[in-house]
Order: sequence, then structure tokens, then C-alpha cells
Amino acid sequence: MSKIDPIAQFSAWFGDAIEAEPSNANAMTLATVAADGRPSTRMVLLKEHDAQGFVFYTNFNSQKGRELIANPYASLCFYWKSLGRQVRVAGKASRVSDAEADAYYASRPRGSRIGAWASEQSQPVESRDILEARVRDLTAKYGDGEIPRPPHWSGFRVVPDRIEFWTDRPDRLHDRQLFVRTTDGWSEQRLQP
Repeated sequence: MSKIDPIAQFSAWFGDAIEAEPSNANAMTLATVAADGRPSTRMVLLKEHDAQGFVFYTNFNSQKGRELIANPYASLCFYWKSLGRQVRVAGKASRVSDAEADAYYASRPRGSRIGAWASEQSQPVESRDILEARVRDLTAKYGDGEIPRPPHWSGFRVVPDRIEFWTDRPDRLHDRQLFVRTTDGWSEQRLQP
């Protein structure tokens, strides 16, 4: 069993990144797997993390949403160049509760809430003008009123079963710590660079 809690270590590193990175320290690469077995990656933003997992929000009809609903296994990668650190997380994604999604959605800027309705994420669009017209129509529809969360918009929590911490070192002799979830907690091992 590891004496180090990898979630606490991530929290410490994430705190360092928030102070050191010029913008979007919460940016992470999300990898999913398409139905044909091909990997698919994109950048998303971490919105919450704790012992339960790593949370991000999306349109469930997007490519990533469809892929995670069909195959819930995902990996995340954080890279903080200014610190010379990387964290890789692998695990199973599950939907957040409606209450969690509602609370986060309500905290978003008004334009982002309109955008969640306007964009048929990952679908083709003939022109930018069409998307902007949808935004104008929805802005007029909701006026100053409440903008409800779309039924297709929510979040995923990636529950980690593996977390690897990587630190840049001279001569490419990087430091790697791997934590693997067990029935009793986390096991830890060092990996060669």
C-alpha cells in the first residue's frame, strides 16, 4: 500500500499549476475510443476533482459524449510546461447527477448557457452565420429569463484506477510514480523514464 494519497498529490500539483500557468491550468487532454476502435483526443477543462474522480462537462451528443456513453473508459492527461510536470489519469467515466449538472450549468456565464443550446456539438454546420443566428434566436427567446439546462448537456466523472505523476529531470532521466487502485487503496511503484 502506498503511503502517498495520489488524489492529495494531484491537488497539490494542481494548486502549483494554478499559480504557475499563464492560463487554463485546468486544461486536460481527454482520450476516448470510437466504435471502430480508433482513439480520439481533445482538450477539455477540469471543473472539479476529489476522491470520487475528475469532472468535466459536455454535450452528450458530441463525439466525446457518444463515445463515453458507448464505452465509458477514458484517460486524461495534464501537462504543465512551466512546472515540468505531467499527470496521466485512466479510469471509468460515469455521468454526474442531475443536481451536480444543474448547479454547474447555473454557474456558467449566460453566453455559455445559450451556447449549450445553440451548438449541435460535433455536427457539421454550413456556415458560422447559421450558428450565430441560432445564438441570436435563443438570446431573444430567453431574454432576461432563466435558461434551463439542455437535457443533452451534463457532465462525466472519471473515476481513476491509475494515476501517473511525471516530473521532468535532466538527461531525460524523468521521475515517474504510478499509482494503481486496489481493493485496499492505492499501490505505488516507480517507473523507469
